[in-house]
Amino acid sequence: MKKIFTVLVLIFLATQIHAQSQYQPYSYQFYQKLNREVYNTDTRFHSSLKPFFIDDSLLIEHGKQLLSIGIDSTRHSWVSRKIFNEHLIDIQKEEYTFYADFLPDFQIGKDFSGKQNLWLNTRGYQVGGTIGNKFSFYTSGFENQGRFAKYYTDYARSNNVVPGQSYNRDYGSNAGKMSLDWSYVTALISYTPSKYINVTAGYDKNFIGDGYRSMLLSDVSSPYPFLKLTGNLGNVQYMALWASLQDPTVPKLSYEAGNRKKGGVFHYLDWNVNNRLSLGFFDSIIWGQTDDLGNERGFDWGYANPIIFLRPVEASSGSPDNSMIGLTAKYKFAKEIVAYGQFSLDEFEASNFFSSNGSPRNKYGWQLGVRGADIFKIESLNYLLEYNTAKPYTYTGRTQIVNYTGYAEPLAHRLGANFREVLGIVNYSWKRFDFTGQLQYAKYGLSLNGQEYGRDLSIPYSEAIKQTGNFTSQGLRTDLYYAEGRVAYIINPKYNLRLEVGGIYRNERNALTNNNTGLITFGLRSSFRNLYTDF
Repeated sequence: MKKIFTVLVLIFLATQIHAQSQYQPYSYQFYQKLNREVYNTDTRFHSSLKPFFIDDSLLIEHGKQLLSIGIDSTRHSWVSRKIFNEHLIDIQKEEYTFYADFLPDFQIGKDFSGKQNLWLNTRGYQVGGTIGNKFSFYTSGFENQGRFAKYYTDYARSNNVVPGQSYNRDYGSNAGKMSLDWSYVTALISYTPSKYINVTAGYDKNFIGDGYRSMLLSDVSSPYPFLKLTGNLGNVQYMALWASLQDPTVPKLSYEAGNRKKGGVFHYLDWNVNNRLSLGFFDSIIWGQTDDLGNERGFDWGYANPIIFLRPVEASSGSPDNSMIGLTAKYKFAKEIVAYGQFSLDEFEASNFFSSNGSPRNKYGWQLGVRGADIFKIESLNYLLEYNTAKPYTYTGRTQIVNYTGYAEPLAHRLGANFREVLGIVNYSWKRFDFTGQLQYAKYGLSLNGQEYGRDLSIPYSEAIKQTGNFTSQGLRTDLYYAEGRVAYIINPKYNLRLEVGGIYRNERNALTNNNTGLITFGLRSSFRNLYTDF
């Protein structure tokens, strides 16, 4: 009886310890400002799983500074504070907090190569808060119309989805124009009953990795509903995530049934071996909720198991699904130099893998990168250099419905498969100014003469054009050169309201075409989101 009482007391005390529950929406630009804490050689912070809890004991002080830079709010008027330092509505009580903001995102610009004007008209909101120190909530929404460069609009129209955001509502009515019309919504509730576990349900994105890209699970697709369990026990962090996905590229069974649905389960274990070395283990399963004949499968309860490595469970079902495993690694040489990498294995057949015969079932990708903070002893001057590659047909399944995509976009790397890429990013922050520069080169193989060579994830590997001799960048060899620069002045750090000027140069060339894009934009922008244009 005494032992039982002691255990109950310990459980009660554990639940009274401050528990992290408040997410900071993931934005590479904001997160890289936390490099000094996240990649410090004196700590063992779990850096791979994003978004972070901004109320984590390691991040909370610097996070507060970044979200409150500038004037002393006690010495200025209410109007001045609301414009430059505070949320539009900001309630801070002992028992709860609540905030709300209007999020404008207005841009005008010029595409010099396409000789057209560009614009973006976005009206958004964010609402968030906490109840006690264990429960938090957050939601954001954006109503959007815009005109973009031709390469961006061509992508949106070919997939009927605005990259990383939502379906395009034009329905072909503006096919001769460059404008798009869409909505974007996220919502999260987070509950941390003790310091050891967090439960999150939401409609949003997730990211695994220490790089700018991820070869395992990234935020380039549209938001999706999910349930996530995250456990922390000393040097080990573990995540189990179940997601509901859909694929509009798969033929519908009926108009009433809508887009074909599929389920996804993802597990990730991050182990901090010591202060410098971290290793991670990943697995995922994608399964169709209906087959091509309309037979309903629904949720596969065999995948409700929160324990990592579900391949035996998938095999016991006759291997109808798309399984993948992965590894991550990170080593902190110093706070100025952190090396990281990923390896994703979509299918393994020893005879094909080790023979390098170019089988379409020889599907894998990998990443290698280095990043650092305060280079040349200049505070807030951060950099990243990264290489990514994926073999043809990586992330595809034997049928279209189980490909590794969410709403017609990759769940991993933006370029899909059959590519090589190298990129570099430099960021510098000074007071309220942010400076960003990015250079990127990629080569990949596009379809040729109506035949797909392994880049389009909607084409199953069972329909590969050849059974041997496949190689990376096969098909119509295409080279992509991309450069981007941005300068922003942060007006209000609470919701990243900023004046921003940016420029992009993009050149995509192959034996058939040579497409150039050169543009400049000016805007009043807000929110913490990764909106990718580098593809």
